[in-house]
Amino acid sequence: MATLSILVLIALFAATLVPGFDLGLAALAAAFLLGLAAGVPADKVTGFFPGDFFVLIVGVTALFAAAQLNGTLDWLLDLLLRLVGGRVVLIVLVPFVVGAVLTALGTLPAAATAIVSPIALGFAARYRISPLVAAVLGITGIISGLLSPLAVYGVTARELSTKLGIGLPGSAPVTFLFGGLLTGVVVCAAWLVVGTRNGAVPPGRVSAPSAATGHATAGPSAAEGGTPVTSSAGRAPGSGAGTATAVSTAPEATRERIGARALTVLCLLTVVVLSVGFDMNVGYLGLTGALVLQVALRLPAGAIVSRIPWNVVLLIGGLLTYVGLMQHLGAFKKISDLLQVEGAPMLSLLVLCYIAGVTSFAASSIAVFVTAMPLLPPLVADGVSPVGGVLALALASVLVDINPLGITGGLILGAAEPSARPRLFRQLLAYGSASIVVAPAFAWLAFGWW
Repeated sequence: MATLSILVLIALFAATLVPGFDLGLAALAAAFLLGLAAGVPADKVTGFFPGDFFVLIVGVTALFAAAQLNGTLDWLLDLLLRLVGGRVVLIVLVPFVVGAVLTALGTLPAAATAIVSPIALGFAARYRISPLVAAVLGITGIISGLLSPLAVYGVTARELSTKLGIGLPGSAPVTFLFGGLLTGVVVCAAWLVVGTRNGAVPPGRVSAPSAATGHATAGPSAAEGGTPVTSSAGRAPGSGAGTATAVSTAPEATRERIGARALTVLCLLTVVVLSVGFDMNVGYLGLTGALVLQVALRLPAGAIVSRIPWNVVLLIGGLLTYVGLMQHLGAFKKISDLLQVEGAPMLSLLVLCYIAGVTSFAASSIAVFVTAMPLLPPLVADGVSPVGGVLALALASVLVDINPLGITGGLILGAAEPSARPRLFRQLLAYGSASIVVAPAFAWLAFGWW
């Protein structure tokens, strides 16, 4: 049954090449049929449906839908644009920095992704930045801060190391943080170089749209060699090369509009503070904030609900239900067993990194990290660096997170423009598949010897 579940998953992805095939529906049906074949009751299969993901993505997208309907989201993006002087290269770095700060302060990755994704994909839609580049940079920022002394991975790494008898030096927390940040900077720099050369990140500067006209102005930056910008709402966002484009539908500021902005910003800040500082569920907070805005600002409820990406909820919910059944049947353990080889300690660490990377692709990264850590002490006893081993294993687990099979991918797809989602799904799947090959080797080569 474990082998069959792997073959069915491969078949499901191959079937996406057929026009009109819905992967979310097919994954739910496959989970039901495979459960019947394996003797798993239907109610247990239903229990694999990620209810927490459903609340998370619905709550966050409803909140940002309300913010967009009342014009506040456009206003906030324009404000961020002015803060970076209109430089497009700096615009794409804003989500990276925000994500790194959030997770370094202790925000859970899912909550940080829920906050960063709308910012990153909002910039992509407005300024003709590739949605893939914007998403990768935003999530890479989140990964960069995950090993800080306050973050979930940093705390887990230290506590498990102590429990397992892995002797970490006193400088380990700083080393973990530095390693995560260094990885993020390297990935970010590589994507910026590639993006600027192939047009995924347009050159020059853009100016925020005029509140009165809704059209962007070139301003003095055009004289400095920047790119003049005109409104082009009819052009596909994130389509690749070309000049950056600013699009705004925000009406002229009025007293009522200022009040709506103030209330919306207050709701957004409240969600961030309560989720980061008090570890409250960001999905339910988002739902509550959306309800407050809808009632107070008399927004049409149907407009908010219609902006929730239900197709993404079905897609990721169906896939995670099937993946949960695969884990129950032992499919991922079978994959890990196939990768195990005998060898030198460093070679064994490389194999362990690949096991963590392959398993994390479709499972919880923190769960994989916690599960793989008990395999590390024998390698440390044979000569592997304790700091390097923990750091390599942690990064191998999280660097494959940028794929469409988990909560991270669902939030990214939910924040993207509807027209960009099919292509972005394929790009994320290709990127995630490539990261399985590259990320564990990179983590092992860069940090295994530390």
